[in-house]
Amino acid sequence: MSIARTLAEWRRYRETSIELSRLTNRELADIGFTRGDIPFVARKAARA
Repeated sequence: MSIARTLAEWRRYRETSIELSRLTNRELADIGFTRGDIPFVARKAARA
């Protein structure tokens, strides 16, 4: 894996984590997630 790809994935992971963390528990529940799901969802989004 290239350094550029690794950095891009890390950036997407971080941005996704930040965005999801800004949501309230109610908003997260509305989209089917809990706070504990954020790292998993962010990792999945980073690799997409």
